[in-house]
Amino acid sequence: MNTETHFKKALSDPWYKAICTIQDEINHSTFKFFKQSNLRSVCLPITTGSVTSPMGLGSDSLPVKIELEGIDTYLSDSMQFHLEYALRVFNEGVHYIMPSFRGEKADSRHLCQFYHSEAEIQGNLHEVMKLVNNYVHQLSTDLLNNIPDTLESVSGDLTHIEKLIDRNGNYPTVTMEEAVGLLGNSSRYVKYHPEGFRTITHEGEQELIKMYDGIVWLTHHDYLSVPFYQGSDETGKYALNGDLLFGIGEVVGCGERHTTAQEVREALNFHNLDGRDYQWYLDMKELYPLNTAGFGMGIERFILWLVNHNEIRDCQLIPRFNGELINP
Repeated sequence: MNTETHFKKALSDPWYKAICTIQDEINHSTFKFFKQSNLRSVCLPITTGSVTSPMGLGSDSLPVKIELEGIDTYLSDSMQFHLEYALRVFNEGVHYIMPSFRGEKADSRHLCQFYHSEAEIQGNLHEVMKLVNNYVHQLSTDLLNNIPDTLESVSGDLTHIEKLIDRNGNYPTVTMEEAVGLLGNSSRYVKYHPEGFRTITHEGEQELIKMYDGIVWLTHHDYLSVPFYQGSDETGKYALNGDLLFGIGEVVGCGERHTTAQEVREALNFHNLDGRDYQWYLDMKELYPLNTAGFGMGIERFILWLVNHNEIRDCQLIPRFNGELINP
C-alpha cells in the first residue's frame, strides 16, 4: 500500500465504499444486539495507566506508550479493565466499540490500530461464550439480510455466511489439550515456549478451522500463555478462556476473570509482573468482588471473514501504521 497516495485511490475505489458500508451495518447491528441483551453501552477514554497485555508471560502484544502533557501513559490496547470497572456501575453488563492500539508492525493479519467490540458481563466462561455465539450469529444474519449485494460484490460468494447462519449460534468446542492431540503435536501446528507453555500457530488454527467445517472454539489454553487477569480452572494448569476461530483465525477472544484481589495478586506473581502497576485493579477487586467474564472481537478481522479476503490492511478506509505519518 502506498500511504502517500492511498487517500486519493480510496475515494474512487468501490472496495472501500463497501468496507465502510459493512462497518456501518456492524455498528448498527452491534448496538441493537446489546440493547436487546440488556447490556449498557459506555463511553471510555483511550488512554490508560494499566495495559491489559503488559510485557511478561502471557503477553501477545506491545503496548503503545506516549507522553501526554509531560506524563507517561499508554494508548489502550483493550478497554477490558475499563469495562470491568463500568460493570460495577451497570451490573447487567456493559459494552462498547472503540479503537485499540498495538505496538507491533502491521502485517496481513494484524493492525496497529483497529476497532474492538468488547463486552463484560457477570457470569462465567460458558455464559460469555454463549453471548459471543449469539452476537456472531446476529451480526451475520443482519448483514446478509441488509446488504447482500454489497457483500457479494466484494466477497464473490455468500455461502460461508449462509453456512454459519444455519448453525444458529451452535459452534463446536475443542480444548487446548484436545487440539494438540488432533494436530498430532506437530511443531508446525503447536509451539512450545521456553517458559513452559504451548500455543497453537496460525497454521494450526487453520487446520482446526478445516477440521470443524469453518468455525470452532479453542478453549482452556495453558494458563501461562494468557494474560494475568484470566481466571484458571481448579487445577491451575489451564485458563478459563476461549478463542473463536474462523476466517483468518482468532476473531474473538474471551475469558472468565479472577473474582478476588488475592487471586489477582497470585496471578501477577505467577506471571512475573509488578502488582504496584495494578493497585487500583486490586483495590476494585477488594471493594467490589464479582464473578465476571468478557470478550473482545476485532471488527476488521470479522470483516476479513465476511469478504473472503486475506489482507487485513485493506479493511481500513484510513490506514494507520506505526512509524509512519499518514494523511488524512
